Amino acid sequence: MNFQITYATEYGYSDPVRDNLNVLRVRPATTPHQTLSDFSLRVDPESRLHQYRDYFGSEVIEFGVTEPHERLAIEARMRVTTTEQEVYPDGSWELLDAEDYRAAAGEFLLATEAIPPGGAVEELATAVRGETPLEAVMAVAELIPERFEYRSGATFVGSSVADLLEGGAGVCQDFVHLGAMVLRRLRIGARYVSGYLFAAPDGGADSVEVQTHAWLEALIPESDGRRRWIGVDPTNRGRAGATHVKIGHGRDYRDVPPIRGVYRGVAEAEFEVGVQMRRLSETD
Repeated sequence: MNFQITYATEYGYSDPVRDNLNVLRVRPATTPHQTLSDFSLRVDPESRLHQYRDYFGSEVIEFGVTEPHERLAIEARMRVTTTEQEVYPDGSWELLDAEDYRAAAGEFLLATEAIPPGGAVEELATAVRGETPLEAVMAVAELIPERFEYRSGATFVGSSVADLLEGGAGVCQDFVHLGAMVLRRLRIGARYVSGYLFAAPDGGADSVEVQTHAWLEALIPESDGRRRWIGVDPTNRGRAGATHVKIGHGRDYRDVPPIRGVYRGVAEAEFEVGVQMRRLSETD
């Protein structure tokens, strides 16, 4: 699928601020199933941009506005082409214990927060365990939205898995954190993915307002010794496909927030953020 995406955010400050330093992760990744053909970024007030790849390979753009200002506007425009990942690895549970698998999974096998007491995570791990690791990953994408309600405002950006378990509701970020925790409990490497999701149904609108989205990727072995990262979306009960545009991945949300920044001043800040996705035809 072909998409044109516009990411825009604007901050307003109650008093002038300065030394406004920001880190952006909004540029789509290039993967075997995704190609970025165009990307531009505009910042007002103007600032010099510094680009690099972080530890996990995500594209990062840094900038700073040193002069006093009461408004900061950021707009990124991009064109992306995606394809489906039609692969279903058939590796067995025993392959997860191989030294080369554990080396490839690395820190994505490690917990990023303590498993909450009470046995809920252990119960979920038992419930999703199937005949193969891939079956467990697919079951996670089905079971979490069955057990927990998706409700905007039920949690906040700093919420933990314990908050989701206690409240019974959360958003995509919470579902991915829980899914990763369950899969790591089963010795499956799992990573948090940040990106954009084209949420219109087939035949629906060609342009939609969306928010940044989260899903997970799990490292699944194949019987021939290869390994593949397979994306699943616990919010939408299935595989991550051509409607998912990946920005980057990390151990959890803290590794790939769309924007993070600090400024000097006593002002209060208000902001608006929006993402417009337009589905393009092959001739656009």
